[in-house]
Amino acid sequence: MKLIGSSKDEQVKLYAVKETEDAIERVTLDINGRTKDFYWSISHHSGTEPQLFYTDLTGDGKEEAVIIIQTGRGAGLDNYEIHVVNSDNLSKIKVQRYEDIVAEHIDSRVSKNDNGTLAITVNSQMQVDNFNYDFDPAPDYHQDELSFGGVVIYTLDNHKIKLSLPGSIGISPTYVCDFNITYNFDKADNEFIVEQIKFKPIK
Repeated sequence: MKLIGSSKDEQVKLYAVKETEDAIERVTLDINGRTKDFYWSISHHSGTEPQLFYTDLTGDGKEEAVIIIQTGRGAGLDNYEIHVVNSDNLSKIKVQRYEDIVAEHIDSRVSKNDNGTLAITVNSQMQVDNFNYDFDPAPDYHQDELSFGGVVIYTLDNHKIKLSLPGSIGISPTYVCDFNITYNFDKADNEFIVEQIKFKPIK
């Protein structure tokens, strides 16, 4: 099997099991000698190796395996997915998807000002922000709320999962603001859910 990534301490390793010309379709995850196969797709064209970590994210004193994979890149696109795996039983721990976070916690309105600029209102976790964007990148394209999903970047910071999720307007897309989301582990549901959302306009 071909090794395609390992954590710094080499306690977590990832091997390619099934490969096509374009992507690895199936992998074997090895955590301290325990192995399990996952159907994770890793493109040969992303240019970014999988990032592997061995760290305690749940706060139970035991490390989890964390795998961050780039799933898409291109003009205005930069997508990653994250997998967290329990190192005892190799079960996956769910990480709340950005679509669900947007649906539950982020409300936005985009409208046109008389002078051709855009008025954007964002309500995230009961915090309301209003800002103007100084031009309309797609005047013929009717958009009444922000779009998400072009850029989805996961990182780890001080035993926390962080997500950078910019909001965009226009078809191309033009990014006008950034949501920096911090996750927290919900023990009852065995899931990482949103803890804090920090919002800032992109000038």
